[in-house]
Amino acid sequence: MNYAVLDLETTGHSAEDDILQVGLVIVSDELDIVKTYSSFVKPRIPIPAFITGLTGITEEMVKDAPELNEVLLELIPLLDDAVLVAHNVGFDAGFLNNALDRCGYMPFTGRRLDTIELLRIFYPSITTYQLGAVAEQFGIDNHQHHQADSDAMATALIFMETVEKLRSMPLLTVQRLSALIDESKDLHWFLKWNEKRIEQDTVFDMGDYDFYRQFALKAKEWSEEKPPREDEPSGEGVLDGLSFEDYLSEVKSRFQNKFERYEERESQVIMFREVYEALSQDKHLLIEAGTGTGKSLGYLIPALYYSLQSKSKIVVSTHTINLQEQLRQRDLPLLGEVLPFPFKASIFKGRGNYLCLRKFEGKLNAQDMVAPIEDPITAAQMVVWLGETETGDQEELNFGSRGSDFWSTVASDADSCLNRACPWFKRCYYHRAKHESSLADVCITNHSMLFTDVQADHRLLPTYNHLIIDEAHHVEEVAGKHLGMNVHYFTLVQAIVRLYRDNRSGLLPTLRLRLQQEGDDHVTAWTETIDTIIPVFQEIKEHWDKLFEMFYAFASTASDSVSDNGALVKRLSSGQLPAGWEEVLAVENNVHVELTRVIKTAEKMMNDIKDRADDLSIQASLTDLNGALRDLAGVKDELRLITKLEDAQYVYWLEASTAYRHRSLQLYAAPVDVSSQLQKYFFDAKDSIVMTSATLTVQKSFQYAEEQLGLEGYEKQGKLKTVLLPSPFNYREQALVVIPRDFPVLKGASVDDTYLDKLIGSLADTAVETKGRMLVLFTSYKMLKQVYDPLKLKLDEAGIQLLGQGIDSSNRTKLTRRFLQQPESVLLGTSSFWEGVDIPGEGLVCLAIVRLPFQPPNHPLVEAKSELLQRQKQNPFMKLSIPQAVIRFKQGFGRLVRTAHDKGIVIIYDTRVIDTFYGKHFLYSLPGPKIETMHTNQMVPRMQQWLAHSATGD
Repeated sequence: MNYAVLDLETTGHSAEDDILQVGLVIVSDELDIVKTYSSFVKPRIPIPAFITGLTGITEEMVKDAPELNEVLLELIPLLDDAVLVAHNVGFDAGFLNNALDRCGYMPFTGRRLDTIELLRIFYPSITTYQLGAVAEQFGIDNHQHHQADSDAMATALIFMETVEKLRSMPLLTVQRLSALIDESKDLHWFLKWNEKRIEQDTVFDMGDYDFYRQFALKAKEWSEEKPPREDEPSGEGVLDGLSFEDYLSEVKSRFQNKFERYEERESQVIMFREVYEALSQDKHLLIEAGTGTGKSLGYLIPALYYSLQSKSKIVVSTHTINLQEQLRQRDLPLLGEVLPFPFKASIFKGRGNYLCLRKFEGKLNAQDMVAPIEDPITAAQMVVWLGETETGDQEELNFGSRGSDFWSTVASDADSCLNRACPWFKRCYYHRAKHESSLADVCITNHSMLFTDVQADHRLLPTYNHLIIDEAHHVEEVAGKHLGMNVHYFTLVQAIVRLYRDNRSGLLPTLRLRLQQEGDDHVTAWTETIDTIIPVFQEIKEHWDKLFEMFYAFASTASDSVSDNGALVKRLSSGQLPAGWEEVLAVENNVHVELTRVIKTAEKMMNDIKDRADDLSIQASLTDLNGALRDLAGVKDELRLITKLEDAQYVYWLEASTAYRHRSLQLYAAPVDVSSQLQKYFFDAKDSIVMTSATLTVQKSFQYAEEQLGLEGYEKQGKLKTVLLPSPFNYREQALVVIPRDFPVLKGASVDDTYLDKLIGSLADTAVETKGRMLVLFTSYKMLKQVYDPLKLKLDEAGIQLLGQGIDSSNRTKLTRRFLQQPESVLLGTSSFWEGVDIPGEGLVCLAIVRLPFQPPNHPLVEAKSELLQRQKQNPFMKLSIPQAVIRFKQGFGRLVRTAHDKGIVIIYDTRVIDTFYGKHFLYSLPGPKIETMHTNQMVPRMQQWLAHSATGD
């Protein structure tokens, strides 16, 4: 049996389009390449320009090519009795069968395999399935993307490597996989075929796997984890009298040995000393460290020394899981090589990031698949991943479209945890992470987890008195979210679906089924209770729908504002309730009463079952049911608090989208000022907290950060120090800021045509000059969409690709990767592109900032903060709007220069930076670039001159 790996280049994607080139590679079942075939095909229609741009295939190349019929005559015998394999096989098989039909041949009816599907299952952690990127990851040389012969060869090599991986897996894993995939699918046949091969070849070998309850796992029991220095329990023994200065010298010489061109950075050395001093003198520290300081190592190197010296644990918190991953994959392994002592650092995330093996096993054994196509693939990915993961952290998985829905049903959660009674306890990924964090010198978590730990009475993170907060400019915002409340329409709907989907699926039907196998004389009463509970949930759902329709009516008829993404926003306050609010309270009361009653009934029944039934599967069902009921109780309580609107310290509002109406509605309650809570839980409770970020100051002052975080007065008491580190970059030489002073000023949110025309013209001229390599930052998604189409027309003519956030993809990582893969590109981004995007070197030459990033002043939370400042006789614009916008602006500016060798241009199209009294706040906050103002028509010549000067280094 052979596999025919096919790739076609075509004039387009529709049925009327023609095949331009065929590439075929025949692979034997022994995974040898036995034949290759490729040919151009003469099309009946002209080749579109964009296809020539994509594939490099010109009219000249195909003018003497054979007709389709001749190519098919050579192709058909090669496909005979073969399994068709392609990267997105639906596309190639569809085109092939159209061509066969057109030329009067029978269609190809053999088996088909899709390498995208195989990659998803067998490489569950791969970040992209785009053929060129996968070929690169697999180390396939000389791959010419969008050329059929080269693509077919790359696909064949990927297929062969994937099959080799499949055949090297434990038989148990492959049996699990074939049981998951529907028997009618070719993929099921393929797995079964290879399962037979493995059965014949397997000599029982435990290998690197731990076999448990019919799964092959990579991770061994976590209780076997050892502390980092068993022989040397005391830090002093490890440090052996090594002073902090000697330690720094030792680390420096180890860096010099490892990196030939290592250069010490002055700002990083200052940071080492400031962080160590703050930790050892029990002080808080605010330290702004610009790009290039090496901030992560700047706090980790002194923190690890202090941790060993004082035998105390240090917690490091980042805003994004991205940065947590960067520390795990890049910084910690590097420190493992250069520090003069062994240490242990652990990563600890929120519980929902970890897989619950008990739930996953139960879901697979019950064949509980909601999305019949997607769920089995997701489950198969995870079966393979269990043999590869040490952490069980979902961040490692690349899910398909419904993957996150599947994950939510198997994620670890506190309410359904059996703890030590769980058969999986010693292999539990969450408890492993928790155990590792208790052994570690440094525990790395995220801001979200810090506040979850506060809400859980500090039962989650290990006990700590020293905390380092990276990306500290986000702390106040995260605190507000966590110390507030949010109820979404689907919060209750999903909880009910979890309890009862239909007569076969859901926690209640599953429990009923399991009880019927019990011999207890109470079974009839229990099943009757379940049968009376289920309809009550349907009634609650009807009340819930009615309630959310009423909320939506308030949001749509009396909304205060429409946010940039089209969401309706309506603030609620007890002093100005909308007409008809009494009816809302009446329906909310119905929901409250019914939920209280049904939860009580279910809990009474569960306690009865718990006392009488020993079956482990029934006990597991009860645990999951208890978790779902706790969720419902939480929703009920939060809904009551929000609808009562009684706490004056909170601001309340509704948000909804016109597209999904009441189903999109969310209720919010957030504290207006979190500074007193931050003092209570952190600054007054901990010995030392180090807060760092590239953007903590406004006009070189920490005042705004101190006010937001509740740190005012701490400096006078000698409890706080602030440090602004010098930038390691020469911004005067590396960055030019251009402000077109004749650019029209935008008033409000409306954008007129003359402004748009001028902006699009200037962006296009600039992009042509810089050959793409340009990032354009917008504050409004609406405006980004208005610019996209006309700009695309202009850039297409110049052969420059345009990428738009929310248009070409909403995934920031995917967009950034596409931007880097095709150098001549312009990327338009909104909010999430203002920070956290790293495009070093030649990838980015020009950054355009369309408008200063002020927050919408009519958002309820911004409004409430402004009102609070007014009551304190302060100016909200100067105290809140300006500092927030400046910090965001600095983050945006920071995208351009990422290394000491980067050079680039920033264009600020918003002339308020030079025309208004507050503009200087923005420009003075920048790290000293060359700033020039000029007319729009002078920009391109000036950029030409500056780039030429930079290139020669004169």
